[in-house]
Amino acid sequence: MSTSTLAAPYIHTVLHSPSAVCTTDAVEATPAQPVPPAPPVIPLEAAPAAHISAATAPAWEELAARFRPIFARIAEGAVVREQNRTLAFEPVAWLREAGFGAVRLPKAYGGLGATVPQLFRLLLELGEADSNVSHLFRGHFSFLEMRLNIPDAASHARWFPQIARGVILGYAMAERTEHTGGSAKLLHENGEYFVDGTKYYSTGTIYADWIIVSLLEGEERVSVAVPTNAPGVTRIDDWDGFGQRLTGSGTTKFDRVKIGEDQIIRRFGPGDFTQSYQKSFLQLVLLASAAGVSRAVVRDGIAFVQPRTRAFGIPGKSSPKSDPLVQRVIGKVSSLAFSTEAIVLTIAQALEDIYQLAQRGKATEADYIATEIKAYQAQQIVLPQALEAATLVFEVGGASATSESRRLDRHWRNVRTAASHNPAIHREAAIGDYLLNGTIPDRAWREAFEKRQAAKSGETNNDPAASVPAPDTADLAPQATA
Repeated sequence: MSTSTLAAPYIHTVLHSPSAVCTTDAVEATPAQPVPPAPPVIPLEAAPAAHISAATAPAWEELAARFRPIFARIAEGAVVREQNRTLAFEPVAWLREAGFGAVRLPKAYGGLGATVPQLFRLLLELGEADSNVSHLFRGHFSFLEMRLNIPDAASHARWFPQIARGVILGYAMAERTEHTGGSAKLLHENGEYFVDGTKYYSTGTIYADWIIVSLLEGEERVSVAVPTNAPGVTRIDDWDGFGQRLTGSGTTKFDRVKIGEDQIIRRFGPGDFTQSYQKSFLQLVLLASAAGVSRAVVRDGIAFVQPRTRAFGIPGKSSPKSDPLVQRVIGKVSSLAFSTEAIVLTIAQALEDIYQLAQRGKATEADYIATEIKAYQAQQIVLPQALEAATLVFEVGGASATSESRRLDRHWRNVRTAASHNPAIHREAAIGDYLLNGTIPDRAWREAFEKRQAAKSGETNNDPAASVPAPDTADLAPQATA
């Protein structure tokens, strides 16, 4: 495939037929996504408890044996997918079939019942195989995690059995607008509801069965669920970032998509706020992808050095793997990978701890704040270390290390792109403000939001941004307790 063809987007338009797929020449036509099954009919009083306990979680060896062979298959095709911009439909299908989307689902609903640290160990290894694939599940696992933290039997009965059957969810939250308010709307006309508007950065949605969408209904924020096979839904692979190219983070269009009232997940009133660790969870998925890249850098660096028989500045045959300078590089890269992985798993345990506290009704605001600050601090260390590893690996070889056939550059590009989410510099300032002045990140956002709402209720306000959260969390706010 020529470089010029890569700019042409992949377009997946679902019309009246759930199998209708339209593509450009950029990407070969792919099989239609499975039609999401109808919501199960389960009496609410029969819905089992959603709590996941470490005591009943599967052994790590069991999870590893189930998924490592699939991760290996995904890793084998990673370079070719990168070279040809081949979307990861096949890897996602393998993972779907193996029940990967249900790893964190309670066993009572047909899931594997894994703990948070077990989930992130798997995401680390999947990120090593292909960081695009670990990243694209970000919205899916975040949605599931928040369902686990809401004692709502109706929500559990609706979503958990579907996830157990392999349904995958994606997010469509952000927009390319001049302000943070967004323009996509939920319209209510003649007793019917319609979703209308365009979203961007829709990570994972091109692979999903359902899309969780943030909208405005008048001036009220709402979160709704839309099946990807609904008439009027169009998913376009026009994400043009230089990294994480295969996450499907492009445009999703909703052209008056009709939904039922039961697809409205939640309405958010002024000052409506619930404590959660969702931002920390979302951040950790990105950090797990970055740490997975660090592991891949070690793997690829070793694979590059071991068979080589010549080195710069040494006449004749030589053994680069015996060169102390090369050994130092591999040693440093492996140490960076160890550090990034250790930090990710430390934060994963922190999330597990607060999850268990919340399940017992003992999680306090101080607990949520401490967890969020830890996630922010982890972001400051994991990302630069992963970037350093992805840069340093080129020191083990000469020009041949830059060969397109190896695509070692993808590691740096992928980490740099993931690092651009939730810019670390803002989080760094938030940590300092908290430690120096006691400013709580979420509280500061919430108070600013409430002030804007109060000002708006007291006078006419033509600022379209006045009814929405601050830019740092605007796209995530509807997700926080959806």
